[in-house]
Amino acid sequence: MWRRSILEQIWHTIRKWICQVWAPNCATTALRIGLYRLCGFKIGKNTFIGMKCYLDDLCVDKMEIGNNVIISYGVYFACHGRNQEHNHLVIEDGAYIGMHCSIIARHDGMVIGKNSVIGANSLVNKDIPANAVAYGNPAEVRRMIQTNGR
Repeated sequence: MWRRSILEQIWHTIRKWICQVWAPNCATTALRIGLYRLCGFKIGKNTFIGMKCYLDDLCVDKMEIGNNVIISYGVYFACHGRNQEHNHLVIEDGAYIGMHCSIIARHDGMVIGKNSVIGANSLVNKDIPANAVAYGNPAEVRRMIQTNGR
């Protein structure tokens, strides 16, 4: 049976409070991102995370959010579930995730690709390739974004 030291338990409780109470309700973006980083999340530069988002605080070391990512209001991220390992989740540079999406890492190393767009209220439970537009429940790739050689 795994047990935490008293200091680890205190930090776990404080981190949970910061991740679930203070950061999601913080009105300023810079402070919200700073609080998530303080808790251990890997968040790239020029990234926006909207209010009322849930970042899986039991998997701070398993989530990577790239540069120039936009995560809209009320997005839910889960890297573990019942009878499931704690899975790695990567959101690559330039991705956009619409409001009220649920991102569930069902397998280790799940990726939302570079410059992909996830429509509002979608359930993402599998990899989304780069430059894809995906939406639905579960999300499906509906089209690819043309990059014109850029």
